[in-house]
Amino acid sequence: MTPPFYNDGARMLQDRFDSRRLADRLEQVTLRRTFTDEDRSFIARAPMFFLATADADGRPDCSYKGGLPGFVQVVDDTTLAFPSYDGNGQFRSLGNLLSNPHVGMLFIDFEATKRIRINGFASIDDADPLRAQYPDADLVVRVRADAIFPNCPRYIHKMQLTELSEYAPRPNYQPPVPAWKQMDAFRDYLPSDQAD
Repeated sequence: MTPPFYNDGARMLQDRFDSRRLADRLEQVTLRRTFTDEDRSFIARAPMFFLATADADGRPDCSYKGGLPGFVQVVDDTTLAFPSYDGNGQFRSLGNLLSNPHVGMLFIDFEATKRIRINGFASIDDADPLRAQYPDADLVVRVRADAIFPNCPRYIHKMQLTELSEYAPRPNYQPPVPAWKQMDAFRDYLPSDQAD
């Protein structure tokens, strides 16, 4: 059963500020459960997104996820997938989703001032066939969308992408070692496959 789009707290504030009618209309007009062609195109162009997760006790965490455009794929009408690339080894986001699969994703195009939110349920499978498409990925995360909806772009600051990260995995490319991994405080603690 799909939970209500608005929780009791949202409803309380909507009533306080007389926006319940507007909120209901936005739900009727903009909320969808399947990806449109426009959603697919927007996501395919995205070089980054923000991933919100929470642990089993509901303590939140928000993480930036980046790669080359196309690193997030809409794989069917209700599911998208993205790689988990080497990071700092904390696995805060993925650790959270192993104990609480509820996730929120926010994609923003700062040049076109557009954004889309996706709430859903995440899963990880070591045998995911998409791992072959992401040879530099530790894992692949799939998110089954429960709610897909755009947001008002009014407060998005217009910014321009000037350069994609030199660390973003790509075919036939060995990215440089991040400077922080070469610092004395961390060098001796790296996973064995990353040690000098």
